[in-house]
Amino acid sequence: MNEYEVGDIVETKKQHPCGSKTWEITRVGVDFKLKCTNCGHVIMVEREKALKMIKKN
Repeated sequence: MNEYEVGDIVETKKQHPCGSKTWEITRVGVDFKLKCTNCGHVIMVEREKALKMIKKN
């Protein structure tokens, strides 16, 4: 199981409408709070869904 921490920069499988695939993790728990590194858009995603959308390194 991968462990992610606040401040980690992750890459998603699909890109955000702004064109970026990189996100900064700003909250970890039952939900993940992700901030787009390009446009600054913030989303809250359930942990299980977030782990599926993040590319494995």
